[in-house]
Amino acid sequence: MTQERPEPGPAEQVGRLVAQALAAGDPTGWFEPLYAAAAEGSAVVPWDRGSPHWLLTGWAETTGLNGGGARAIVVGCGLGTDAEYIAGRGFDVVAFDISASAVRAARERFPGSAVDYQVADVLNPPAGWREAFGLVVESQTIQALPDPPRGEAIARTGELVAPGGTLVVITLARGDDEEPGQWPPWPVTRAEVDAFAGAGLVPVRIESVADDGQPPWGRRWLAEFRRPG
Repeated sequence: MTQERPEPGPAEQVGRLVAQALAAGDPTGWFEPLYAAAAEGSAVVPWDRGSPHWLLTGWAETTGLNGGGARAIVVGCGLGTDAEYIAGRGFDVVAFDISASAVRAARERFPGSAVDYQVADVLNPPAGWREAFGLVVESQTIQALPDPPRGEAIARTGELVAPGGTLVVITLARGDDEEPGQWPPWPVTRAEVDAFAGAGLVPVRIESVADDGQPPWGRRWLAEFRRPG
């Protein structure tokens, strides 16, 4: 009797898609197949928790974040939970993802939402987005990119911040002596977080926050930058 091979787990599914994309020279080419498979019910999105990131909500509550109608953008929005949270804090939100299936799923998950969900690439965002947003949210996107093109994604993200605006970054952390691993998420060094300032931003705070629920690294960066003006 032939024993059936067990279905691959979420990490193995992602690993296969990433391997195929990297072999094809397309480091962002695995997002759309993953979200498309999730929409069909044949895969799951490992980072989708159905709620906004706990560091984002904590930061917003601590700072008393209130948009007052200002424009905000959520980078790599996935299925939209962070974007909806930011909209609930009073911002006029644009949220984008390179995956059309992710954007479609976000719209379906939040029917009637005021968030403007768009398909776009952080490596080549629309020219009209440059320095156009009072708040830019980068939560767990750069950790899903190898380097290259991670450095370019960092630069393009920083360029979205308007004069007087804020960028908040949430990502897995690793020390300079730690290996990032073969497959994503690829944790981020302090030097890579510091690189967001290369777009003319000023660091407000950069904290390493314990996260016991995320082995093997166990820490995340919570960083805030501001553009003078």
